[in-house]
Amino acid sequence: MKTSVRILSWNIQWGRGADGVVDLQRTAAAIRRLGGAHGADVICLQEVACNFPGLPGGAREDEAAWFAAAFPAYEAVFGPGIDARDGEGGRSRFGNLLLSRLPVDQVFRHLLPRPVDPGLPAMQRVCVEAVVAVPWGWLRVMTTHLEYYSQRQRRAQMDALRALQRETAAQAALGTTSREGNPAFAERPRPASAVLCGDFNCEPDSAEYLALCEPPGGVAPGWRDAWRISRGDAPHTPTVGLNGAEWPDRPYCCDFFFVTADIAMLVGGVEVDTETAASDHQPLLLTLSVG
Repeated sequence: MKTSVRILSWNIQWGRGADGVVDLQRTAAAIRRLGGAHGADVICLQEVACNFPGLPGGAREDEAAWFAAAFPAYEAVFGPGIDARDGEGGRSRFGNLLLSRLPVDQVFRHLLPRPVDPGLPAMQRVCVEAVVAVPWGWLRVMTTHLEYYSQRQRRAQMDALRALQRETAAQAALGTTSREGNPAFAERPRPASAVLCGDFNCEPDSAEYLALCEPPGGVAPGWRDAWRISRGDAPHTPTVGLNGAEWPDRPYCCDFFFVTADIAMLVGGVEVDTETAASDHQPLLLTLSVG
């Protein structure tokens, strides 16, 4: 029986590499390479675009559909933060894509708060959540991309992720009450145990990072940085500022895996691929193991 689960997270910058070229084949090849011989079980991608005009190097690709076709053994769950008309009778979408070859039950798309912060650009942010079957039961896998420019919005989004964990854990502890004859009220798995990954646009030990790691309250197991669990006080490997990307002007880490405290003992390791130049971010791989 398979006793480990591998989850990949990557801000792919709509497939645009450090060279400014959009090449989805190159992106997919890097995903397969980091996933290893058996591939990642869940792939979480941020900055996925569908028919979005004006993105540098882009040709309005339907990237959600493209990756779904490129990884046919995976179920695709797309959560756009932006979903707007394109002015030509179609829709432009931009957000996060989750691909899972593990069975997927419930799916949630959480719009994150965007409090007013005058003078700063911002976009609507979203967290995509899928409840997947793992060797030890069920696990919530969540992927997000938080605001870059506004610390106020980023902190509000961190607080929302903590509140979501508190609410979900309380519901899991209480259980649900079904309604006979109405399948919409049927009980479905949604545990407190979860993995949260993505581009958080803050550095380790920043105020926002520390806020996310505060106990959420109630019966909820809080968020813990999987890197810290597996590597202790070792500095986080940079996830941006490498391989000649035009941004930023120095290497640092802003992409993370967090796990709930109740599954911290399952963290086998976190790897960062520092070699690929297929995005302005580097992909990360989390391994969870039992036994």
